[in-house]
Amino acid sequence: SEEDFRENQNVSGNDNSLRSRAVQNRKRGKDKQHEQVTIEPDSPGNKEDEKDDQEMHPKGYLERKYGTVRDFSQKHKTTLWYIFWGILLAGYLAMVIAACALNFHRALPLFVITVAAIFFVVWDHFMAKYEHRIKELLSPGRRLLDSHWSWLKWVIWSSLILGVVFWLIFDTAKLGQQQLVSFGGLIMFIILMFLFSKHPTKVRWRPVFWGIGLQFLLGLIILRTGPGFMAFQWLGKQVQTFLEHTDAGTSFVFGENYTDHYLAFKYLPMLVFFSAIMYMLYYLGLMQWIIRKIGWVMLVTMGSSPVESVVAAGGIFVGFTESPLLVRPCIQYATKSELHAIMTTGFATMAGNVLGLYISFGISPTHLLTALIMSAPTSLALAKLFWPETEISKTTIRDAMKMEMGDSRNLLEAASHGASSCIFLVTNITVNMIAFLALLSFVNAALSWFGNMFDYPQLSFEMICSYIFMPVSFMMGVDWQDCFMVAKLIGYKTFFSEFIAYEQLSKLVYLRKEAGPKFVDGVQQYMSIRSETIATYALCGFGRANALGLAIKTLTLIAFFRRDDITAVAVRALIAGIISSFMMGCIAGILSSTPVDINCHHILENAFNSSLPQNTTDVVVCCQSLLSSTVAVGPGEVIPGGYHSLSSLKTCCELLKPSTLNCTWIPDEL
Repeated sequence: SEEDFRENQNVSGNDNSLRSRAVQNRKRGKDKQHEQVTIEPDSPGNKEDEKDDQEMHPKGYLERKYGTVRDFSQKHKTTLWYIFWGILLAGYLAMVIAACALNFHRALPLFVITVAAIFFVVWDHFMAKYEHRIKELLSPGRRLLDSHWSWLKWVIWSSLILGVVFWLIFDTAKLGQQQLVSFGGLIMFIILMFLFSKHPTKVRWRPVFWGIGLQFLLGLIILRTGPGFMAFQWLGKQVQTFLEHTDAGTSFVFGENYTDHYLAFKYLPMLVFFSAIMYMLYYLGLMQWIIRKIGWVMLVTMGSSPVESVVAAGGIFVGFTESPLLVRPCIQYATKSELHAIMTTGFATMAGNVLGLYISFGISPTHLLTALIMSAPTSLALAKLFWPETEISKTTIRDAMKMEMGDSRNLLEAASHGASSCIFLVTNITVNMIAFLALLSFVNAALSWFGNMFDYPQLSFEMICSYIFMPVSFMMGVDWQDCFMVAKLIGYKTFFSEFIAYEQLSKLVYLRKEAGPKFVDGVQQYMSIRSETIATYALCGFGRANALGLAIKTLTLIAFFRRDDITAVAVRALIAGIISSFMMGCIAGILSSTPVDINCHHILENAFNSSLPQNTTDVVVCCQSLLSSTVAVGPGEVIPGGYHSLSSLKTCCELLKPSTLNCTWIPDEL
């Protein structure tokens, strides 16, 4: 009915009105809660409260001045920084000028470092700002060169080949035929690497020739030019002096008698000190800057990929386990040829963090520094010859040049991280030397036992290596009578460790400097200077059989899904790294101008027992060596060095009249 319908409408209307009121009440409750929680900072009431607080607590004079200075500093922050660094730079330049004015010879290293730093900083800013303009300016010449490159390249290569041939002819006429043997060994290694290449028909010869050319050029500048040799000789002495500061920390920890255990407490702490310095330089960004420059040079000249160039440059300063970390994000996209090159450069280079250890052995710092720099282009050249590139690199220059600054927050923390990170290296060297020397002793005992069955107990690991690597030593240009000794060192390095090889080489260097008899009971005691030089370069690098697993593990941790590719290229990379060291020995043999060793016993006896002039160059050199090795305690207590006679010592003393030895102290020979 209509009444029922109206009643239902009223009831529903009442229900709807009740529901709407409930919803409104809920909204009001939420609004009240929101009003209670929300704070309006910019409301007029708050501003008035702040004004009241300021009126009740007015700012002091110092607080107002501090606020003014702070606002001014924030507004002109960039300008103030320029002024600050400008004052520091002006003060530094004034200090350099004052040092040069007082004694220019003494301040020459500081002057050279300052000029080089200013040049490279200005160069970086100039190239960053005007690089595109320089490219536009040089583009016409480049287009002209590209249009005539088809015949011009043959003219350039022919000129270079003729230049090398004529240089070898004149150099051989001057120094002897040993340089030709070393050059023949270099050609032999290149041919062998080409014949056993992974893809011989795909070899690009530009990186090969440029890599060997850069190696030859660096060796020529350092070993054959006076300024280059003097510069690296000075640098080697500075490195040696720098590393001697390790003694301060070593003597404090282990006591004054730490030299009683020379290897453990003298050599190994140098690695800790050097590692701390390297981490500090990484924190400052200096090492990244240097690696970028060296990598850029190899990238432009050799045409290698950015990843390969950066890792090869980094291998000069850090070990083969750390250098791939410089391009960690790029490893997963690297081609097989790039993976092969990365591992080859690791096996062929000698990291700067172990350089001090070999210098402390007594190895020539000049040759070690030269080998350290020469190893980078040589390893890349051999890598691209033994496994040519058949794919397209996916890494750009910008990606490869991005290197991390490290996770240290300040300079002292970087030094602490560097020292701590060296624990693994120190312990690794220690346990390996213990294990390998013990293993060598066992192998020699077993071989002697086996040889005794055939009436030949002299059989040993050294003798086997001497016969295996003797042809390699000869082709590097080593003197024939020294080939077996150098081959033995190569065997130590290849099958055990380069540390053992350099330690054995240091003993031979020490015996030569003592100028004792070269043969004792028919056994040769030391080598010629030329053979020592070639051996120093041939032993450079981490290429040894037991380093293969560590190299695979390092790259696998970075890119696990590339494990199969890494394992596939590892053995070839190890072979290429070892051959790369041999090629450096060949370059050293070509460029080595060290004269043949002087038999001082024979020269002094003939000079002082005949009417020959006694002031010849050979006599003076032998007398200087004799006087420097002589021990003088007092009158009548003088012991001549090098097994020389007292009469030879007395005659040399009268000839040179040294200020360090009183000639009247030398007694007459009985």
